Amino acid sequence: MKDIHADKILILDFGSQYTQLIARRVRELGTFSEIYPWDIGLERIISFNAKGIILSGGPESVTLEDTPVVSNEVLSLGIPVLGICYGMQAIANLMEGEVEESNQKEFGYAKVNVEKGCELLSGLSDHPDKNGKAILDVWMSHGDRVASLPKGFEVIASTESAPIAAIENKERKLYGLQFHPEVTHTKQGEKILGRFIHDICGCSSDWTSANIVHESIKNVKQQVGNDQVILGLSGGVDSSVVAALLHKAIGAQLTCIFVDTGLLRLNEGDQVMETFAEHMGVKVIRVNAEQRYLEALQGVTDPEKKRKIIGNLFIKIFEDESSKLSNAKWLAQGTIYPDVIESAGASTGKAHLIKSHHNVGGLPDDMKLKLVEPLRELFKDEVRKMGEELGLPGAMIYRHPFPGPGLGVRILGEVKKEFADLLRLADDIFISELRATDLYDEVSQAFAVFLPVRSVGVMGDGRRYDYVIALRAVETIDFMTARWAHLPYEFLDHVSRRIINEIDGISRVTYDISGKPPATIEWE
Repeated sequence: MKDIHADKILILDFGSQYTQLIARRVRELGTFSEIYPWDIGLERIISFNAKGIILSGGPESVTLEDTPVVSNEVLSLGIPVLGICYGMQAIANLMEGEVEESNQKEFGYAKVNVEKGCELLSGLSDHPDKNGKAILDVWMSHGDRVASLPKGFEVIASTESAPIAAIENKERKLYGLQFHPEVTHTKQGEKILGRFIHDICGCSSDWTSANIVHESIKNVKQQVGNDQVILGLSGGVDSSVVAALLHKAIGAQLTCIFVDTGLLRLNEGDQVMETFAEHMGVKVIRVNAEQRYLEALQGVTDPEKKRKIIGNLFIKIFEDESSKLSNAKWLAQGTIYPDVIESAGASTGKAHLIKSHHNVGGLPDDMKLKLVEPLRELFKDEVRKMGEELGLPGAMIYRHPFPGPGLGVRILGEVKKEFADLLRLADDIFISELRATDLYDEVSQAFAVFLPVRSVGVMGDGRRYDYVIALRAVETIDFMTARWAHLPYEFLDHVSRRIINEIDGISRVTYDISGKPPATIEWE
């Protein structure tokens, strides 16, 4: 089989909220892609051996000092380059074009007039204008514009407020788009990216789920040899796919350790054992560690400290269990590509650390096991497709994300068993009602949060001070940005009444209507 990494696209990130979306779109078109920060060294760029480079958008302005720039060396590598939004302006600014602040900014839907004969856009059209000229419906998000063409370039698209909305230099294979082809609002975006990737860069379409599974199995076999591998099985999408993949690759060499932390959802422990041990034939050791976690978390209220405690105890339990296995040398994890990107950005100072990831943060320096992370190149949607390819049930693959620290970061403040038991019941009511009304798959993530405050309530003829539950549901494409889900009032009313009436200890239910940004999806 051909090397599925042979043809690849490098994306240089200038800080756009859509950068990961660009990488995912490229992969959906069958070509491997990776994201590097815009100021990564030239040697790293050359060694990546890409067939094409995409420059992302970004929040800065090239008209100001000390803003991200593209180097002339990158544009002189002899491979095609596509600049998107800020990326186009960076190309124009470097090559003696003029970029200025626009009097008429464009945010949202726009109509782009396409010139004939251009390599990137010719023949694409959403509808014609009155003269029969092709028009594209696109998504714009810019305050600056290219005011004069850089040397050697031609205008290939325009709008009323941005006469230079797309440019190309056919000789050097350099291209720029002021609009965003990676978002679904740009109707021909997939075809535009496909034309750049396949026609201009000459990349193949070998990056498919079947090929990824085949290569992953081969790589795991080569990496671990005859060694024993331990996997922390949580029942979430990532660890479940890793379990299925490793089971297929190395069979009996895999031992899954399912740590029941006492911070899982209702009946989740029994469900995990039933799915993997009974139905799939995977060797699973269940460790009942609720008391250890509650003791370790006693009195701790800081979210980062809770994450570190949970992560370190998790590894400690793993090492305790591994000592019972004669040849255990590897710890498998469900680290995925967004974890790697965010943590790498934080470690280099190129991104703010919002919170540590349980997969790539919190591991002790003296950990005895070596790591095997077969999903670390993949986005969440690719992990799910791999799960389908491996034959996992759809209810498991498309289950909403669940944080590694579990309910430990959905109980605000100190974690107590009483709080976890109340939260489990409330969360189960919320999720079961979402499923019953066919709303579960309409939202990207939904869960309940326990607030350690007491609120007055009236139960019968008496007043009581009981705890508060917050419900959270969001809609998102990439989990980097999200909007709160506009669930029907009647539904929320029904869920609220069920929680308050059926759970002794809850007197009030609220619904979180915060978007990301400024809020994060999880509360801690």
